Amino acid sequence: MALDQAVIAELKEKLLIEKKRLESELSGFADSTEVPGDYKTAFDNIGTDEDENATEVEEYVDNLALESNLEGQLRDVDDALAKIEQNTYGICEKTGQEISIERLKAYPAARTVV
Repeated sequence: MALDQAVIAELKEKLLIEKKRLESELSGFADSTEVPGDYKTAFDNIGTDEDENATEVEEYVDNLALESNLEGQLRDVDDALAKIEQNTYGICEKTGQEISIERLKAYPAARTVV
């Protein structure tokens, strides 16, 4: 059962909204690089004493982990949008089976049936 155009349009809109949210969240603590979807975590300099340096490092490490997670989600969203344009959206990358509409509605960037 192939996805109809109305469902695809609905899911594409959800993906575009999610893309905007992810990019906004990333830009709050990281700078966009010249590579689309790639960000570089900013390192805030809040002071020179030992406690301030420890805080800077802790915040930087936390932001690196968050950056990696959000970039992965953004890649999934961008890949899903590209698949919509290539008419390959909704096909499991592992099995080649169609991903259920329920799964796609719950997570429009789904890559697999499970």
